[in-house]
Amino acid sequence: MALSNKMEKALNAQINAEMYSSYLYLSMASDLNGKALDGFSNWMKIQAQEELYHAMKLYDFVLERGGSITLDAIEAPQTEWKNPLAIFQGAYKHELLVTSLINDLVDLAIKEKDHATNNFLQWYVEEQVEEEASADEVVQKLKLIGGKGNGLFMMDKELGARIPLFTFPAGE
Repeated sequence: MALSNKMEKALNAQINAEMYSSYLYLSMASDLNGKALDGFSNWMKIQAQEELYHAMKLYDFVLERGGSITLDAIEAPQTEWKNPLAIFQGAYKHELLVTSLINDLVDLAIKEKDHATNNFLQWYVEEQVEEEASADEVVQKLKLIGGKGNGLFMMDKELGARIPLFTFPAGE
């Protein structure tokens, strides 16, 4: 069974949302880098890569189901935040939004009786539990340490140890 037009359109919108998420996290990484918090920046760059992976996973699924890809303009993200806590609170809030978008896709798949898409989307449902918990953990730790001093330095070191899912080849 091919994707319904409604499901195809909704999945394409989610591809755009995942690409926006990647842009947002790259923008957050840049702001953190400008604040000399390279470890925090590393965490966000890896998050940006994960969001791009999520978009490509959807992209491949749409094509596999005989659908077409429609790429829309990606909204420009915010570029500056007050401090690391504000950035990670923004990331957590954004993940809550993405969770609601995924849940809407699941609801649509159920309504459309598209069992294959519903099954596929369960990976995203699980992933969002992880994404929310991961961002919230950093928020809670930043609140605990007051967002400054030795605690901030130690968190920067900890977040700098996050390893990417994949790496891009170095430039020549």
